Amino acid sequence: MVGAHPDDPDFSAAGTLARLVEDGAKATIVICTDGSEGGEDPTIPDADLTRQRYAEQCAASAELGIHDVVFLGHPDGRLEHTLEFRKEITALIRRHRPDLVLTHVPSIAIDAPIGSYHPDHLAVGAATLAAVYPASRNPRAFRELLQEGLEPWRVKEVWIPTWNQGDFWVDISSVVETKIAALRAHESQVSNWENWEEGFRKRMREIGEKAGYEYAEGFKRIKIW
Repeated sequence: MVGAHPDDPDFSAAGTLARLVEDGAKATIVICTDGSEGGEDPTIPDADLTRQRYAEQCAASAELGIHDVVFLGHPDGRLEHTLEFRKEITALIRRHRPDLVLTHVPSIAIDAPIGSYHPDHLAVGAATLAAVYPASRNPRAFRELLQEGLEPWRVKEVWIPTWNQGDFWVDISSVVETKIAALRAHESQVSNWENWEEGFRKRMREIGEKAGYEYAEGFKRIKIW
């Protein structure tokens, strides 16, 4: 899972990640920014908020059974899809060699919730998709990575979390409380959010109705041949 900020994996796909781990998958979470803009009190030093949010992400990931969390530390709110950023994601894909990559929507869809096209999300989604295809599989792309022992790798699928535009759903009925527990770990983000738990349960029920499940998470699914 390649996410822009601490909490993005959990808001978008914690139930699915928990199900995958239950089924025996080895999962890695990559957080691209330092999360330092994820608050409304400008007096808190950036470094203090970053430390808190990193700790929250590790605690949330542990709720899902995931202990491999990578923090890239880019400044929050300033990510761009540059060649260097694409290379960084390409190197991670070659190092971890995943069959499945989850990441953000790479382009603005104005009928989607506005949070899905945060500029950092767009940059991460675009860079990750470009790293999946063609960069991570092409030995002629970023050839210096070969000198680091990072051989080409072909990802089999990409799942892009979406609340209202999915064509593929994962039944998270058995792990909905696990998702809520992971979200609770992000205290800096949810502590002042009134009735957020019921709001998320309602949203997951609405997604589940589309697929005949009690609770579900939705994705755009890309199979790579």
